[in-house]
Amino acid sequence: MYPVRMLRLALLAIAAVMALTAPAAAHSLEEVDQDLRDKEQYFQPVDSEAPAFTLQDADRRVVGLDVLRGKVVVLNFVYTNCPDVCPLHAERIAEIQKTINQTPMKEMVEFVTITTDPKHDTGPVLRDYGQAHGLDPANWVFLTTDPDNPEDTTRKIAETYGLKFTEDNGGMQMHGIVTHVIDQDGRLRARFHGLKFETVNLVVFVNALTNRTQKPHPHPEPGFWEKLTGLLPW
Repeated sequence: MYPVRMLRLALLAIAAVMALTAPAAAHSLEEVDQDLRDKEQYFQPVDSEAPAFTLQDADRRVVGLDVLRGKVVVLNFVYTNCPDVCPLHAERIAEIQKTINQTPMKEMVEFVTITTDPKHDTGPVLRDYGQAHGLDPANWVFLTTDPDNPEDTTRKIAETYGLKFTEDNGGMQMHGIVTHVIDQDGRLRARFHGLKFETVNLVVFVNALTNRTQKPHPHPEPGFWEKLTGLLPW
């Protein structure tokens, strides 16, 4: 009986995760966009070419926005010495990633974090930061600039996304918190401001982007829950 009970609990957990993204699959991107305009006060719809960048990861491999074409990109900016909001932002991204990675979206979404303090945030620092905050390297990358580039290069990239990081004499940076969503064609489609937005709303928006070429079925098929419960040995 025990293995059956554990199987049942595991399947129910998967069903709960899938239920989070189910609304987007039934509606067009336009419908989801309008719904979020109405109910998510921290959601800002955008439709413009995402500013390009070419940076490097912790192992000095070159990563540019152009090589991420074909995937939805969830982008944020932090610096690892930030004592307050940056760690909270990283943990929020990890929470979103965990939800997405328990669905088929895992293969369609890339999470990108760019440091605004490349002088301090070396390769080992980047790797440790991701691990400390629970980010999955399977589809997450932490980027910095080449050491030969100006130290403020990534802060200028942040400015092109509408986000300013201002460094004081002590090395701290005053800045806002924004999570950017870029579609498969390299277009900036949304900004989620601050840390108070509902995580599920960003997941639903990303899901709508991954399903944007799909059309709803004219007749409803059995839902995920119905299919799942039909397999359970109740």
